[in-house]
Amino acid sequence: MATTGAKTTNARKTDEVRGSDLEEDIRQLRADMAQLASHLKAMGGQTGEAARKAAGESVDHLFEQGEAALRNVKGNAQEVERELAQAIRNRPITSLALAVGAGFLLALATRR
Repeated sequence: MATTGAKTTNARKTDEVRGSDLEEDIRQLRADMAQLASHLKAMGGQTGEAARKAAGESVDHLFEQGEAALRNVKGNAQEVERELAQAIRNRPITSLALAVGAGFLLALATRR
């Protein structure tokens, strides 16, 4: 019986040691998780700021490209307008006949 009692005492000590070790490990794990969370939060702030900066630069670049395309379209439209005005001055009767023909075809197309 003495051996059974000794085994029971040893098992209780082992359980107590394991229980206290486990509690300490859990406390340490919580502290580590809190520290990890704060590091990730700090990194997320830096990454978010870098992403905002990159997005801002991309928007600026796209805005500049849009303005350049608009200037190009305006220049092309002005060129077409000049060429059309010159063609009308050079051939007024032909231009008038084309305008009447286009108007007639448009009227036929929109007529019910």
